[in-house]
Amino acid sequence: MSERNETSFEHRLLLRQLELKDYKEVKNIMDLVYSNIDGAWTRKEFSNLLKKFPEGQICIEDNGIVIAAALSLIIDYDEYGDKHTYDQIIDKGSFKTHDPEGDTLYGIDVFVHPDYRNLRLGRRLYDARKEICEKLNLRGIIAGGRIPGYKNYADKLTPAKYIEMVRNKELSDPVLSFQLSNEFHVRRILKGYLPDDRDSRAYATLLEWINVYYEEKEKLIGGKKTVVRIGIVQWQMRAVKSLDDMMQQIEFFVDTVSSYKSDMVVFPEFFNAPLMALANEESPSEAIRSMAEYTEEIRERMVQMALSYNINIIAGSMPEYYDNKLYNVSYLCRRDGTYDAQYKLHVTPDESHYWGMRGGHKLKIFDTDIGKIGILICYDVEFPELARMLSDMDMKILFVPFWTDTKNAYLRVRRCAQARAIENECYVAITGSVGNLPKVENMDIQYSQSAVFSPSDFAFPHDAVVAEATPNTEMTLIADLDLDLLKDLNTAGSVRNLKDRRKDLYNLSWVMRKEE
Repeated sequence: MSERNETSFEHRLLLRQLELKDYKEVKNIMDLVYSNIDGAWTRKEFSNLLKKFPEGQICIEDNGIVIAAALSLIIDYDEYGDKHTYDQIIDKGSFKTHDPEGDTLYGIDVFVHPDYRNLRLGRRLYDARKEICEKLNLRGIIAGGRIPGYKNYADKLTPAKYIEMVRNKELSDPVLSFQLSNEFHVRRILKGYLPDDRDSRAYATLLEWINVYYEEKEKLIGGKKTVVRIGIVQWQMRAVKSLDDMMQQIEFFVDTVSSYKSDMVVFPEFFNAPLMALANEESPSEAIRSMAEYTEEIRERMVQMALSYNINIIAGSMPEYYDNKLYNVSYLCRRDGTYDAQYKLHVTPDESHYWGMRGGHKLKIFDTDIGKIGILICYDVEFPELARMLSDMDMKILFVPFWTDTKNAYLRVRRCAQARAIENECYVAITGSVGNLPKVENMDIQYSQSAVFSPSDFAFPHDAVVAEATPNTEMTLIADLDLDLLKDLNTAGSVRNLKDRRKDLYNLSWVMRKEE
């Protein structure tokens, strides 16, 4: 027993909310408990947490001295899903992830002074957390749990076997055994949750406690949608007299699709190709660079359309030319007035030969008001690694603007898009252009049959095709996508491609290359 407690003849315990003045005592405990994984938070981080969610930070004091604490946040769990790290949840100590309108209490820390571990204070803190969860009407509590006892068995047992034996009380773990005894169950195993946790070999358990008193609540406005309506434009290539002439055509389709209360409208790859004919350039490489001069203005005008028509717009793709480098970029124009970009990563031999185009270097997941989406431009969908990485970032819908000149080229895109939907348990929407452009070399003919694909299981269409357009005909396609079906598929599907991956045999990683 430490010196401070030798003079205490009786305990006087009090459960209360933490305050900033408690930092010194909290730091002392954390430095003792976490001496092998970075110790305590800074005073600034502690202050950030108290400002964000004061009622979620609780402690137990004994004779006026803090001896144990439990720290929490409220999050919208769909934003993170089951594949996240501790750093993602705490946002490097800023705790900007706290969402008062979220649905889940996330336990980010529980610690007890080593001198008080025989008083079952952890149980009191867990019970207090459950009370907070119930009073705030949250779905439940999620926490990432260390398995420090695994260090003694890592050379003999896999993490899954170790956890199973702890669950069956064949082994005891100082953290997991306690959590299981407090009505938490292991939802899954996380790798790399706390990379510096050597005792746990960087593994952790994703734990859940379910609030049986939870009552479903709905936001009056601005709530997350479970059914998303998308519109895709199968675009007719035709000669235009000016940029304004083309923008009038674009606005027609934005207006039409938005009138069906759609959340998203998608245009094809190089939908602005008719502008190349205005350049009067004999060389294809010069013509596309001339067309790139219109890109910024088109993007700005489409951002304005997204605002005025209250619809998110994927502006197909357009050429971008800067620093003497030519790229192919798709812009996401959100209806809140912001925009973002995904560059085509793989250029085709023709794009390289005729235009001198090069690939981008970054793969993005986009947060939107309909959930997380990805964009892969044409050829990129033929590389399954990209869609898998997006799926690992919790993508629900993949959009593929494409341009193909022949049916066999189109079928490559279509078949690969269908495979991506099955592999990654997501929806995939593809759209291209039709018609011809006689005065535009290398883009003179088009072939397209736009479509929306789903995973292949009982809850989805029997052929895994949600909707498809008439081939080679200018038209729009409207489809409703039920995102809840994807959740059900992930947990109870006939096959579960994401869950059943053999991560013990292989993995996929991104190697970031600096731009030249």
